[in-house]
Amino acid sequence: MISEISEELKAELLDVALEAARRAGGLLRDGRPADLAVAATKSSPIDVVTEMDIAAEKLICGILAERRPADGLLGEEGADSPGTSGVRWIVDPLDGTVNYLYGLPSWGVSIAAEYLGETVAGVVAAPMRGETYHAVLGGGAWLGTARLACRAAAPLDQALIGTGFGYVQTRRAHQAEVARRVIPLVRDVRRGGSAALDLCDVAAGRLDGYYERGLNPWDLAAGELIAREAGAVTGGRPGEPASGELTLAASPAVFASLQPLLEEYGAWHD
Repeated sequence: MISEISEELKAELLDVALEAARRAGGLLRDGRPADLAVAATKSSPIDVVTEMDIAAEKLICGILAERRPADGLLGEEGADSPGTSGVRWIVDPLDGTVNYLYGLPSWGVSIAAEYLGETVAGVVAAPMRGETYHAVLGGGAWLGTARLACRAAAPLDQALIGTGFGYVQTRRAHQAEVARRVIPLVRDVRRGGSAALDLCDVAAGRLDGYYERGLNPWDLAAGELIAREAGAVTGGRPGEPASGELTLAASPAVFASLQPLLEEYGAWHD
């Protein structure tokens, strides 16, 4: 934990993130063309980028440059600058792009701020839900003005678990095998299509836990902080933080039961 950051700076970073997420979410919600098409692909032909991903990141970058010009930035659609202030923004302008492309409502804007390498503020806006989740380090997690708390302890066989699948075929096949082994041990499994929203659903008590292999920093930075500030335990492989190798967020009892199983099942490799 870091002690150098002031409450005033955390509040400022949260205010900037809220503004950027609100404006980008409005653009995505109200500006989606009826003939929206794929603009590019990334890791595979089904890992898509739309023109709206690019437009939303451009809008967010402009707001950050205006309000915090000395900060660094890492964005999913290519923005990458080091900055000089010790603050770095981690931006996913549209988490859940395939949902958005198909007109499904489970997508969001994820914006997090790091200070000296530690996430200190995070916002996830879900315009089609009419919801904005936010947290600052040490300040709890919030949905609007309502404070969030993860679900109370439950045995694993009564836990509702979220997960996700990558876009590279070999990884998807292995993830499906891991899910096949997890399903008989839990209440059920959900696949929402947006890591940021899945993490926020853990924070809001809508899921008992969530795990996924292959997330990028912009997928998890804001949601992981929000889940943790709501009382969830977050991490990756035993003793490791949440990362692209494995991200797990759950109520404490479910985390303690699920993490060893994911390690045994090799959820951390392709």
